[in-house]
Amino acid sequence: MIKAKHLFAYAVLLLASTFSHASEQSSTKPSILALAPHIVEMLYDVGAGEQIIGTTEHADYPEAAKKIPRIGNYVRLQIERVIELQPDIIIAWKSGNPSDDLQRLAQLGFTIIYSQPNTFNDIAKELRYFGKVTGNEQQGEQVAKAFEQQLAHIESTYKGKEKITTFYELWSRPLTTVAKNSWPQEFLTTCAAYNPFEQVATPYPQISVEQVLAMSVQLIIQPLSVNQTEREGFNWQDWPVIPAVKNKRILQPNADALHRMTTRSLTALKELCAEIDSIRITLPKTAKGTNTK
Repeated sequence: MIKAKHLFAYAVLLLASTFSHASEQSSTKPSILALAPHIVEMLYDVGAGEQIIGTTEHADYPEAAKKIPRIGNYVRLQIERVIELQPDIIIAWKSGNPSDDLQRLAQLGFTIIYSQPNTFNDIAKELRYFGKVTGNEQQGEQVAKAFEQQLAHIESTYKGKEKITTFYELWSRPLTTVAKNSWPQEFLTTCAAYNPFEQVATPYPQISVEQVLAMSVQLIIQPLSVNQTEREGFNWQDWPVIPAVKNKRILQPNADALHRMTTRSLTALKELCAEIDSIRITLPKTAKGTNTK
């Protein structure tokens, strides 16, 4: 009988310990409002997907993200809905969320941290940071390290390659390209694609087709989203004098894969670099080792 009592007492203590541990774990796993698709993706990467209680429109990856309640878009956030949800942490996109709404949420006492990945290295940093603030530090470190290793391999593959003069069409109306400090420029630099507009002061400059003509570009990159058609892109066929058009060197990669700052961007990077390289090897070389048109 005494032995049975001891066993029962031990079971009660074990159960209490288990609940206590679960409670401690729960306290380190805050509920999250993730205000951009790339933030949602990275939170799933570090193991914090189930902690997300609200997000914005277009958060569609992974598949489970489609079921997360929407509380706004890049134009406006539903403040009342945020108050109802009472998230422990709000992770906002510094350049992609309405600043007045974020200011109001801060005034209401919500904890807001910001995401602004501008480079591939920034993605690794944010993975580690998201892992830390969500209670998933170990997985955050593992994912970040794997990302850095894959990035280093891609960079070493194309380092020193001859540069091919490339025009990157971000938007067609008005015709807009990319420059330094822009996200797509990371792809061009890594893939050894020379962007003649890289040194323009603004990251996303509007230009004229005459400026493109003057650069004699050898390749045109025209990303299109899943919902876009070729008709929505600039009609380069009207300008056959451009070497890239004359020689049918126009790439149309998936815009969604290229323009979302997540771990999946490495797949898009690898594919784009390979496509650029396949064009590079068909180009004649000058005595200085640079490709001609």
